[in-house]
Amino acid sequence: MSNKLNKSLNTLDIVALAFGAMVGWGWVVLAGSWVQSAGVMGAVLAFLLGGIAVIMIGLTYAELAASMPITGGEHIYTHRAMGTHVSFLCSWSILFGYISVVAFEAVALPTVIEYFVPNYNQGYMYNVAGWDVYATWVLVGMIGSIAVTWLNIVGLKVSALFQKVAVTGIAIVGIMLFIGALMFNPDASFASLKAPSFIDGTAGIMTVIVMVPFMFVGFDVIPQAAEEIDLTRPKIAIFLIVSLIIAVLWYMGIAWSVGQTLTLEQAQNSSLATADAMANAWNGKWAGNLLVLGGVLGILSSWNSFLVGGSRLMYAMAKGHMLPNFLAKVHKKYNTPVYAILLIGFLATIAPLFGRKMLVWIVDAGGFGIVIAYTCVALAFLVLRFKEPNMVRPFVLPAGKLIGVLTLITSFALLYMYLPGSPAALVPVEWAIFAGWMVLGFVLYVMALAKAPGKCKEFMDEEVNAIKSENQQWLADNGLPTSKAFEHQ
Repeated sequence: MSNKLNKSLNTLDIVALAFGAMVGWGWVVLAGSWVQSAGVMGAVLAFLLGGIAVIMIGLTYAELAASMPITGGEHIYTHRAMGTHVSFLCSWSILFGYISVVAFEAVALPTVIEYFVPNYNQGYMYNVAGWDVYATWVLVGMIGSIAVTWLNIVGLKVSALFQKVAVTGIAIVGIMLFIGALMFNPDASFASLKAPSFIDGTAGIMTVIVMVPFMFVGFDVIPQAAEEIDLTRPKIAIFLIVSLIIAVLWYMGIAWSVGQTLTLEQAQNSSLATADAMANAWNGKWAGNLLVLGGVLGILSSWNSFLVGGSRLMYAMAKGHMLPNFLAKVHKKYNTPVYAILLIGFLATIAPLFGRKMLVWIVDAGGFGIVIAYTCVALAFLVLRFKEPNMVRPFVLPAGKLIGVLTLITSFALLYMYLPGSPAALVPVEWAIFAGWMVLGFVLYVMALAKAPGKCKEFMDEEVNAIKSENQQWLADNGLPTSKAFEHQ
């Protein structure tokens, strides 16, 4: 086996990969709570403001991804800016987030099946943290995990095709909901809203804003697979931002559509407000079922995206002598990081055995890891603006230093949300899970460094130097002088 990956992703592939990761299942189950907390226009405004904050984070990613289009993304950005140890902290933290989402999707899928097949849970096994685990429920999650893992092993192009089909299905259902809402209330004015425009003013909007950043987790899978994207450097950056903008508009549209078709009381009494809104808009339960099917596609698309991102990051870390070397091997036939995919796939396959409550704890702890990584990337962006002002930047972020500072402040604000006393604070068991993951990482990292002293830094420095050489070649290929200064404010 070699350890090279193929360039197999085009424009539609990367937009589908990022958008599919961001939408997931949350838009189906949470839209009712958005409207209940802030009102219709309050929820729309919350997603607009929160979306702008996330887009700022995405802009720093965009500049770095265009400058360093290499598998692992954050892994190489943070090393170049702040060294190997920070690189490991950032990479290991976000890897936890990715794996936690992949594992949770293996639990979300069998939970959704209950909507279509009531009382399908058979074969009681045991109870975990108050959640009854059934054999049929576990089996559905395991079958889904094996299928998604297989898709990723046989090639990124195959999983990208699946992703495009899934995202197309999600888009069709979402557009149907929006059109149905327009037909349900044709004038589409504030006065026509069935639910209130605003609830609890600023406090209500802030309640929804707290949720917003975590609805957009997933755009960062593009940098993870940058080495496999067959696009020009600036286009990688542009379509990363395009994916985020589409997601912002999506969530705003979902919130508005629910408010156009459900009263506040209906939203409060609904277990799946988005599905009930669709049924109201099209005057039939079939429409609600169709929307839930779109939610299933959201689960599968998010699952697929995070498995792509997690396996590529694990591959990059192993290649850089931070994790066991076997994880850097790629499949002889398909040129995919087979052992990294299999390891994450195995964890997802056994996840249903632990029940839903345990997986919620893991996802919450994993979210903290993702925000740590966002903070590290924002810091790396700023450090490189000062440390390497002439670094080749095929996509240049205007007012980069200012946006970098604002992004860093935003990242710290997100970190604060997980601390005791804040709205999304982790509970003790989640802190224990996060601490356990970090201890495991520390042990693996120390063992890897001890096994090959000096190899980690040497390899990472070689990667940075190779990127610098490729960037000089990029300048030459585009008719730009290789001595061109890229100093920006």
